[in-house]
Amino acid sequence: MSSSSPISPVVDHLADLALWEAELAADPVTADPVTADPVTADSLAADPLLVASSLLDRLRQVPDPRRLRGLRHPLLVILVLTACATLVVGNDSVTAIRQWAARTPQDVLHRLGARFNPLRGRYMVPSERTFRRVLAALDGDALDTATCGYAADIVCAHAPAPVIPTCDDEPVEREQRRAATRAVTHPRPAGLLPAAAIDGKLLHGTRTATGQVFLVAAISHQHGVVLGQRQVPDKRGESTVIADLLTPLELAGMMLTLDALHTSKKTARLITGPLRAHYTLILKGNQPLALKAAQALLSGTDTEFIDHTDIDEERGHGRTERRTLRVAACDDTVFPGARQVFRLRRDTGGLDGVRTSKEIIHGIVSVDADQAGPEHLNHYARGHWTVENRLHWTRDVTFHEDDSQLRTGTAPRAAASFRNLSLNTFRLAGRANIAHARRDLHDRRDVFATYGI
Repeated sequence: MSSSSPISPVVDHLADLALWEAELAADPVTADPVTADPVTADSLAADPLLVASSLLDRLRQVPDPRRLRGLRHPLLVILVLTACATLVVGNDSVTAIRQWAARTPQDVLHRLGARFNPLRGRYMVPSERTFRRVLAALDGDALDTATCGYAADIVCAHAPAPVIPTCDDEPVEREQRRAATRAVTHPRPAGLLPAAAIDGKLLHGTRTATGQVFLVAAISHQHGVVLGQRQVPDKRGESTVIADLLTPLELAGMMLTLDALHTSKKTARLITGPLRAHYTLILKGNQPLALKAAQALLSGTDTEFIDHTDIDEERGHGRTERRTLRVAACDDTVFPGARQVFRLRRDTGGLDGVRTSKEIIHGIVSVDADQAGPEHLNHYARGHWTVENRLHWTRDVTFHEDDSQLRTGTAPRAAASFRNLSLNTFRLAGRANIAHARRDLHDRRDVFATYGI
């Protein structure tokens, strides 16, 4: 009975593979499916990205958490495909994102620098497992800095504003009409400072090793653009991350509105000191001395405060609301940097005009009457709800954030960062209804063109 060893054929096969790889590195083996030019391994390795995009420039700064050994797909490709897929309606999970990315045109993958497979003659899209593994290991702070920095580039005119295509005969959607109507019926007071609201949000669907994910974000009042975001262990730790959230931002001269949880002397000194900004803070039981002083300064009849009162009435969404705000001057003895205190009364009811509920809150601001009168403070107080209406509600309802099943590592926060990027993109493109804008992006080339890819 004859016997033969399998070692020799295996060695010969490996030698043939080594020879084939050497030939592949030296000679053209195939043609680029986009340009039809010969492609070599050396040219693919040295081929720079052919795209000049502000978003890509920002995402390049995100560090790759993976080891170099065995690395196949560039981090930038994964981040860009995730960002573009999140723009499109229905792509609210990693499975949907990868499914959408799998049909990316070959010329787009070429420009992004995707991995080229010479055996298949195609540029490859990472697998769903790769998407999940990378998103779960990303540096959340670096990703937020990159995505929010893209919005800052557009606001500062360092990059062109994104363009979302629409049909020529498409009627103006309802939210766009409402925004135009409100600009006429409730014009912004002259001399209003640029403002941003700071508040936190719990991602209800998350279950990580350290508990649920809680994110604190800063969003501009006027445009609804997310300026920054940080993660904290829970709501009680929300105030401890304010310095980390606000310090990297350019906030000089801005009005920052915060709820009662952030009303502390440390936060007030931070805003009026190193940040060179202004604050509007709510006074509740956590600052009893300041609240008592404000109540004393604001006590009196409506006639006594008639010259220091602003009344704003609004009708819509099935209810009516009357907001009456009175102000009084104060100084640092009430709170660090304080210049005025205010009392805001909200009376709400049905469309028949009958008031059914009343709420009274007190607050404190760091600007005097020359910089902000009662009409300005009424606008700032109402604008603080931007963080609820245009960030938290939109991410929950339009992007189904609380239904997300991402629970590994930093993946929940990374997904929230890409949703913030989508919100910024649509709003900087002048779109009011995010769901409507997502449905307009049917063509993949329109999606990539939004970011100049």
